[in-house]
Amino acid sequence: MNNGDTCQGSRLANKGKADKPVIVNVDRTNVDETGFFCLMSRRRSEGHGRKLSWVKARFDEGMRIKMLELPERGFIEYIPGEFAWRAVEAKGWMVIHCLWVVGKSKGKGFGGFLLEECVKDAKKSGMRGVAMVTSQGNWLAGQKLLESHGFKAVDTAPPSFTLMVKALKPGPLPSFRDDLADRAARFGKGLTILTSGQCPYHSDATRILKAAAAKAKIKMRVVELKTARQAQTLSPSPYGVFQVVLDGKLMAYHYLTENGALELLARRA
Repeated sequence: MNNGDTCQGSRLANKGKADKPVIVNVDRTNVDETGFFCLMSRRRSEGHGRKLSWVKARFDEGMRIKMLELPERGFIEYIPGEFAWRAVEAKGWMVIHCLWVVGKSKGKGFGGFLLEECVKDAKKSGMRGVAMVTSQGNWLAGQKLLESHGFKAVDTAPPSFTLMVKALKPGPLPSFRDDLADRAARFGKGLTILTSGQCPYHSDATRILKAAAAKAKIKMRVVELKTARQAQTLSPSPYGVFQVVLDGKLMAYHYLTENGALELLARRA
């Protein structure tokens, strides 16, 4: 099925329902054309290329991406817990990597609509429920939206992570990995960046940190996470796919500007 067929099918499904957006189901057959929402205007960038390769490898693991059709702007990405690129124990659960609605599309209920699309897929797949790592004060989704759709907090981790779940069947609940506090120390002295292809912005983030480390004359190494298992077992925070570790301490898990990176490295003194 090509992208035109996918979009047409979604239109037919939503015909007469003006309150619902049109969904583009991204898969192996159309991802080269549709993209995956992020860096749509920078398709020749390193980050876009890395993410595209990463995405294609994940479809065989059951990953799904659903985007709002333009002019609306938003998407959701999720995958079975066994293959989740988050430091969580969530076998039998669907784990959301990203849920993002931006610009004029915010405030229209599209975030909840995308969330419910994931819940429907989890039910169809016979999964125990849906889980998502949240955090306050950054780009990761907060708890409010998930709570309004029946999700509950089941675990926390420093500095500000909460694991939210919506159970569909009785049984063991997901949890954060229990050795997170000890992981950062294993990387020892110097600056260590753990990165992956899961987020296309990590390429720019790593480049900025490399430049900042050179200015600060701090030895740096990059650890490329190539499998979900590595993200689950090596990451010193639940986020899993991007970490900044300085002298054995977790300093950040998100994109930094050059000034922000230099300020972080100045704390070494």
